[in-house]
Amino acid sequence: MAFWPQTQAKPLSGIEDVRARYAASFARFGPAPEAMDFSPGKLGAIPGEWVGAVRQESGRTILYFHGGGFVAGSPESHRALVGKLVDASGIGAFSVQYRLAPESFFPAAVRDGIDAYRGLLVRGVLASAIILAGDEAGGGLAFAVALAVRNAGLEMPGGIVGLSPWADLSLSGYSILSNRKSDTVLDWDLLFLSARHYLRKSNPCDAYASPAYAAFTGFPPVMVHAGANEILRDDASKLGDRAAASNVAVSVEIYDGMGHLFQMDGASNEAKVSLGRLAQFIRAKSAMMVEA
Repeated sequence: MAFWPQTQAKPLSGIEDVRARYAASFARFGPAPEAMDFSPGKLGAIPGEWVGAVRQESGRTILYFHGGGFVAGSPESHRALVGKLVDASGIGAFSVQYRLAPESFFPAAVRDGIDAYRGLLVRGVLASAIILAGDEAGGGLAFAVALAVRNAGLEMPGGIVGLSPWADLSLSGYSILSNRKSDTVLDWDLLFLSARHYLRKSNPCDAYASPAYAAFTGFPPVMVHAGANEILRDDASKLGDRAAASNVAVSVEIYDGMGHLFQMDGASNEAKVSLGRLAQFIRAKSAMMVEA
């Protein structure tokens, strides 16, 4: 079962209510791992936060995009989650502070994401040493950034990781309805209002907004984890289907009885297994620079 208790959410009326709902969910993440270093930084003009002990310009890097429906969240709000990935994998991260809606709407987040990726390349990090990763909206954004990287003719990253990714802003997945009672974190109203603020008049099926509708030709290996009880379960499956259709190496793991971002439950065996599997993928798919 989901580790977050069921609460009776009040009706959402505006962006303040939407952001308050997200803030409440972030507060349940708990503390970041002990002895983890968090330092403000920039990749080019894109602000964010370095996570880990030592960052070497030639080293492997997780380029992380936080969740929050494209309207909420920050590197600080997701320190516990990013810290767990860094701690488990032993690989440092840069958590991107991409622009949020409604102040900055689609495709601002995608532009910030590819600019951050370019910033890593300028620092001398090999593309193959970069893993794009994210949760919820940030999980979908990681795939959208990969699409932008490919279409810009840049070298692709070593892999892509999605934790409970939101990849279909049209909300067409059946799990949006079938899991509406079992998901204690997200609901249709929250995602609908978030999408409206982010997209404005853009098509929710635009591939850069909803990578579940993109062709993944030329993509690197993909790993996606989600809980069977969450409303975004089918988004994870759709990403897997798109990857398989393009002959991309893909692993989609749906954990029985688990809810949204179940990895944050330190007492759950499923959380430990998921983090271990994600860490193994990140280490295996991020190639180190070979010394001359």
